[in-house]
Amino acid sequence: MSIAERLAHVQWEIADHPPQCLLAASKHVTAATLRDAYALGLRHFGENFLQEALDKQTALRDLDGIIWHFIGRIQRNKTALIAQHFDWVESVDRPLIAERLHAARAGMEPLNVLIEVAISGEETKGGCAPEEVPELALVISRLSRLRLRGLMALVHPQPEPAEADFRRMAELFLALRQTQVHADLDTLSMGTSADYLQALQQGATEIRLGTILFGARAQEPL
Repeated sequence: MSIAERLAHVQWEIADHPPQCLLAASKHVTAATLRDAYALGLRHFGENFLQEALDKQTALRDLDGIIWHFIGRIQRNKTALIAQHFDWVESVDRPLIAERLHAARAGMEPLNVLIEVAISGEETKGGCAPEEVPELALVISRLSRLRLRGLMALVHPQPEPAEADFRRMAELFLALRQTQVHADLDTLSMGTSADYLQALQQGATEIRLGTILFGARAQEPL
């Protein structure tokens, strides 16, 4: 199937629960393919690896309105480049990372950030513990060069635990929004190619789709 056919299928499936943001998870997808996706109307692209992303940003710098999200794990020595070259960072999981992003964003528009939550408890997935979310949110709210937009999580791969994870994330998000400090939060990012319909039913405002849009990908950047 072509990207156009894949995207049309997704758009048909989500017609009853359209997200605020359909984020194309573009790890290991070529810049040429992303140019095709942009031509179909996609504007938000999520990258996991800094150098791969920087190369694509250079190749696609002529595309107006393209929005880059960093969705991978953040190494401390790469926070400056991430802060300076992305519009969103979705994997903030501790105060040190938030503070380093803030320091590197001087002279620029505030950086949109999401707190990544380790909602499934799996050791292979990043994020802060759910009980750490309120404190980290307060830290971020005091950093003027960051704009906290909401929460992000990768849930358990099995359907039943995933359902519980989605519900817990929705509850965490609602609890934050009910505080005066965080009343303007607007983004709950959860759901991937395997479970995006389930995520939307549980209140996701952003879904991150890779394989269902681009097909199976190589393990190394092309």
